[in-house]
Amino acid sequence: MTEIKEIKSLKITPFTKMSALICGILGLITGLFILFGLLILQATGIIPELEHLNVVTGLGLPIIILFPIVAFFMGLATKFFFAMLYNILVPKLGGVKLELENDEVVKIPVISFSLILATIESIWAFIMGLVLAAVISPLFSIFSFMSTSPSISASFANATGASMPTSVGIGATGIIVSTVLIIGLPILIFVYTFIRNALFAIFYNYVASRVSKIKLEFNKISENLHELKKIPVIETALAVAIVYLLIGIITGILYANYADFIVNFVFYFIQVGLIALLYNFLAPKIGMIKLNLE
Repeated sequence: MTEIKEIKSLKITPFTKMSALICGILGLITGLFILFGLLILQATGIIPELEHLNVVTGLGLPIIILFPIVAFFMGLATKFFFAMLYNILVPKLGGVKLELENDEVVKIPVISFSLILATIESIWAFIMGLVLAAVISPLFSIFSFMSTSPSISASFANATGASMPTSVGIGATGIIVSTVLIIGLPILIFVYTFIRNALFAIFYNYVASRVSKIKLEFNKISENLHELKKIPVIETALAVAIVYLLIGIITGILYANYADFIVNFVFYFIQVGLIALLYNFLAPKIGMIKLNLE
């Protein structure tokens, strides 16, 4: 028997702690993978510049120290913000809905899934646009001031053979760029992520009915509060990887890159499999992700 459950809220602390720690460990794995690749390049002599460099101490140690730290703190900030925004937006937009049968996700309703995730991404884009506009705007003010100086205008004309743009033109360009960053960028991100997530849900529903399904094992704590006990690795990784394989076929046709679907399948199978393995290992030690399902 299937039932539709809506994720009404996420418990911020366990979600952020688990997500950040997984990001840090994945950062360490990435750093080790890069170090291994550099050692192979040095041994084979493909990059001559590496022959006289101590790869382990010169590049390897900084990479395997820096990558996990940066990944952990980026995960800490982004996942905290994601969970906070999700909880704020659910009463207004509705949460992610999942059609469950026992531990299997048999269907993901497209609109609810795409809408809230695209909205969160667009809010991120709005914040980044504000920051970039705040950085760029003073630069345009400086250029505008410079354009009023006869000596600078003459030097510019001598160097380029063209007259320097007027302060009015520079100011107008600054306003246009700031407007695009603050308004245009969030709109573009919303449309792009809505379509991307909608495609994921549509393809997942197709794959789940024929090949493999995401599995999520929950423990019920109270009437609506659940904790994510375990993520079965192979089934979940396979389902997600096949979805991205199908998406890769479409992007490969659009961009004439016909290896996209293979790369997508391998990358997402490994990534999702690692995340599931790490979650299952860490959950009994640091606590499980908790969420309200109704």
